[in-house]
Amino acid sequence: MTILVTGAAGFIGFHTCKKLLEENHTVIGIDNLNDYYDVNLKQARLEQLKKFEHFSFQKLDIADRKQVEDLFEQHNIRQVIHLAAQAGVRYSLKNPHCYIEANIQGFFHILEACKQYKVAHFIYASSSSVYGANTQQPFSEKLITDHPLSLYAATKKTNELMAHSYASLYQLPCTGLRFFTVYGPWGRPDMALFVFTEAILKGKPIDLFNHGEMLRDFTYIDDAVDAVVQSLKHPATFDFTWSGECPNPGTSYAPYRIYNIGNGKPMPLIRYIEAIEKACGKKAILNPLPIQAGDLQSTAADISLAMRDLSYSPKIDIETGVQHFVEWYKGYYRT
Repeated sequence: MTILVTGAAGFIGFHTCKKLLEENHTVIGIDNLNDYYDVNLKQARLEQLKKFEHFSFQKLDIADRKQVEDLFEQHNIRQVIHLAAQAGVRYSLKNPHCYIEANIQGFFHILEACKQYKVAHFIYASSSSVYGANTQQPFSEKLITDHPLSLYAATKKTNELMAHSYASLYQLPCTGLRFFTVYGPWGRPDMALFVFTEAILKGKPIDLFNHGEMLRDFTYIDDAVDAVVQSLKHPATFDFTWSGECPNPGTSYAPYRIYNIGNGKPMPLIRYIEAIEKACGKKAILNPLPIQAGDLQSTAADISLAMRDLSYSPKIDIETGVQHFVEWYKGYYRT
């Protein structure tokens, strides 16, 4: 089948395209190649994908309605994996307009095109950040997520609501994947693993927010991508047990599903750093700081629904995953 992957030059988008191409799917990748981080890294990812015969790429901004409409008009797209978004909690404090344009307006353009061209299944990236002020952990899809702590989280929550409205109105199967701290080779330079590895190897101090007392459900990229690909095989369906008197936010009377995609084994940030130190063969210089606005102190995923419905089964432990990243980093930057 022909599958559209938005954000194809991004971290999760690149790995998703690669997995699909290895399974002999025809993939159309789009990305606007913005300069939020190093464009050369995005181009290097694309060069890896262009080695596959069944991959085609278009530079395209999903915030441009006409470009999106033309794309769907020109190609017989059967399934859509929407991973394009303006990422980053802290960046949203400084550049909020980017999040509305990409994460709200852009999401709407893709969603509307899926309706108009009768796409069979719409899969999109949500985020663990939607859990916001919730303190009951592990986070379950059954929890109400009405108290986001950042604009980024608010846009991801909005995406889930928009998807539900289209699932209900037009019977468009929509599956939202709430990713929990995805890491691994080819990762984004603004992510903790990248920042920490670079600092340790260069002998520079690491800003350790909340004095290292953060708990995260670190999810290796291959495990996250397995969940995306498994979602293709299990389009969202009606939940006939759903009740309006006691509504379950993770399912619906419409073809709509939400899944947590995590490791299921949260760990303190300081242990994450210890794994990086071991892989780098050097100790970190730590600079303890207070927690930043918009950050969740703890994220722990209940992944039981994804395990049941998608046969999701995370396999990579933190030491192995970090080692893979550090090896990639040293090779890519020739350190």
